[in-house]
Amino acid sequence: MPDSLWSVYLIRCGDGSLYTGIATDVERRFGEHVSQGPKAAKYLRGRLPLEIVYRREIGSRSEASKEELRIKRMGVKGKVALVNGG
Repeated sequence: MPDSLWSVYLIRCGDGSLYTGIATDVERRFGEHVSQGPKAAKYLRGRLPLEIVYRREIGSRSEASKEELRIKRMGVKGKVALVNGG
């Protein structure tokens, strides 16, 4: 059975910070974050409102994890440029 299609996404938090994650269903995962429940990323708790500002389908989980790490290493300026289409 082939891997599900994985995506990488960035969320802008109410405090202006950016969170990077991966998921097979970005909308479902975003709902978990917004709910602030046990499945929400700890980083996002208490940082409402949340907004998806970037998403890209990648392919396998391995490829998505590598892209997530690359984005996390970009720093704030790189992430903002990515969100703005750069």
